[in-house]
Amino acid sequence: MRRTILVTVFGALTLAACVSTYNVSEDVRQLSLGFTDPRWNGVTVPDGQQCLRFGGREPGTPEIEVGGIPATADALVVEYTDRSWGSVGWHGKIGFNIEPGTTTFVIPSVPGHSFDLPEGFFLIAEHRAPHWDVAGAYLPPCSGAGGLGNSYYATVKAIVKAKSEGKKPLLLAEDVIQMGNTSEH
Repeated sequence: MRRTILVTVFGALTLAACVSTYNVSEDVRQLSLGFTDPRWNGVTVPDGQQCLRFGGREPGTPEIEVGGIPATADALVVEYTDRSWGSVGWHGKIGFNIEPGTTTFVIPSVPGHSFDLPEGFFLIAEHRAPHWDVAGAYLPPCSGAGGLGNSYYATVKAIVKAKSEGKKPLLLAEDVIQMGNTSEH
């Protein structure tokens, strides 16, 4: 029996602005996740990686090393979230195409406040606070005064993309990695 999760899908091999759901594999595996940059320690958001509004200097997503990818996966999806706000993917949802058979992969960094994604990436949903800071695919941690101490995390999913209209992507594996809390810089 399959469960479904609502998600907005844009990008490679899907129709832009269409709403779809994931089919969820009966055997969803847990991915193995880690940061390649030791400044991302899961405790404190590194200095300069905040949004521009609060002093960020060329902020971008952390590179994430992903292991345990099921061999049939053809994309990785990353949903960036502020736990204090509770809405998954509020800070953006970005996908990266991978070759089937890939079992480990490093998801490269994506610049914050930009829709200019590096090769291989596709936009699923831009961040939902363009009125708060600069629009783009990814909003770096952006708590500001009164929101210091907010907790940020990324959910990584291994999927098989939908191959045609009306079809749903298949969720194969996922896990969550803590990006860290904001503090005064």
